[in-house]
Amino acid sequence: MGCLVAVLTVAQAWVLAGAISGVFAAAPGWEYTSPTPGTGWWPELGGAALALAAIFAGKAALGWLNQVLAHRTVAAVKSRLRRDLVAARLARPLDPSASTARLVTLATVGLDALDGYYGKYLPQLLLAVTVPVLVGGVILLADVPAALIIALTLPLIPVFMVLVGWTTQARTERRWATQQRLAHHFADLVTGLPTLQVFGRARAQATGLRRTEDAHRAETMGTLRISFLSALVLELLATLSVALVAVTVGFRVVAHDLDLATALFVLILAPEVYLPVRQVGVHYHDAADGMAAADEALTFIEAAPATPTGPAAALPAGELVRVEGLAHTYPGADAPAVAGVDLTVAPGEFVVLTGPSGGGKTTVLNALVGFLSPTAGTVAGPGRARIAYVGQNPGMVAGTIATNVRLGDPDASDAAVADALARAGAPGMDPARDVGDDGEGLSAGERRRVAVARALLRIDAGADLLLLDEPTAGLDADAEASLLAGLRATGVAAVVVSHRPAVLAGADRVVRIGAVARVGTP
Repeated sequence: MGCLVAVLTVAQAWVLAGAISGVFAAAPGWEYTSPTPGTGWWPELGGAALALAAIFAGKAALGWLNQVLAHRTVAAVKSRLRRDLVAARLARPLDPSASTARLVTLATVGLDALDGYYGKYLPQLLLAVTVPVLVGGVILLADVPAALIIALTLPLIPVFMVLVGWTTQARTERRWATQQRLAHHFADLVTGLPTLQVFGRARAQATGLRRTEDAHRAETMGTLRISFLSALVLELLATLSVALVAVTVGFRVVAHDLDLATALFVLILAPEVYLPVRQVGVHYHDAADGMAAADEALTFIEAAPATPTGPAAALPAGELVRVEGLAHTYPGADAPAVAGVDLTVAPGEFVVLTGPSGGGKTTVLNALVGFLSPTAGTVAGPGRARIAYVGQNPGMVAGTIATNVRLGDPDASDAAVADALARAGAPGMDPARDVGDDGEGLSAGERRRVAVARALLRIDAGADLLLLDEPTAGLDADAEASLLAGLRATGVAAVVVSHRPAVLAGADRVVRIGAVARVGTP
């Protein structure tokens, strides 16, 4: 699109130069005789006006099409990056560096800044190579001295752009880091506000938040200051270069070394040679934020491990899960969280994992569900599509209890939802009851029962392995007995992490996961 616009610009310069020089030079056919249409130079100007109108219409159409293509490209790239971010987050849900505040800022404000990169900077970068060569070649054919002046002064703009770009990049990275810090600070305050309010420390946080805001404001204004000054430098440099061409061309016209039509043609085209290169520097500031966000997004995406999708090896008949020599060391830890775990689970078997706190029971469960890839050993079992999982802190979405239960099976009927709640030990819970963000309005015991009901629906939909982490914590004896009865009634294999005597008593088999010594032995 840009190259076609450049071609039309050359045609526009040719028409303008011919028309203006024809009028001022009183060339044959352009002498003024009478304002009556059809005589004098009115027909010639009419043709030039029509040609210019057609050229302007063509440039307007190309500009519109260019914007359409740019917006479609930007939308496609941002959608793909956001999908990849979600996939990377799902591939490693236990990554402590993937905070909610970081991902929200990155997926919204951060990637929105890619509009300037893909819509302006990247196309302009290509036009800065093609358009000056195209227009400069036309000027070279028309006037060699002017082309030489342009060839000598044009490289100065990229040199200054590089110098300014280094400063802008460093300042933009600092501003992005400050913006991320502000987002994290604010998100942490919102999350911990109830606790801060209870202990009377909520108002005291305003000082820290104000400091972070001031730092963000200072970095933003510093970046804008560099942007404005760099634009001024590039504009001044391009203006002086065009002025140098204009002065030399003017003297040569006065000395009759160059005709007026060619001089006007060169003068009209000269700014068009510098414009694409100058615009690269202008659009670089629009793209800087987007590039910083894209770098962080790609770093996060490429660091995501492959998600387990199915059994690691074929299992013999009578085995649904097989774990051999499982060990895992978390990043930054000096000892494994769990080591030397061997476990087999048969279809329909109810297995309870127990042991001291910190012994690695939850780590084993996370390896079974595929939330982490163990550093040693093998895990073979059904894929995630055939697993129903209930964690220690079950996730909840804003909506109703029925909405949260149906996450296990979106097609479940109201009767199926009510039946799942009853089997989960909550027969009197109203499915239409509202639930706020992150389960607001539900007690810890109610959250677990809703999560278990969700898992039961998933089993009804075809899952054949149930993984639960402390499912009866916070429940009284009657609710616990009702929940255990509902779990056993499913008939599917279950691996449960628990310390509760009632759960241990109802197990087919109890596996003790011991603490790991500092030397790394079980």
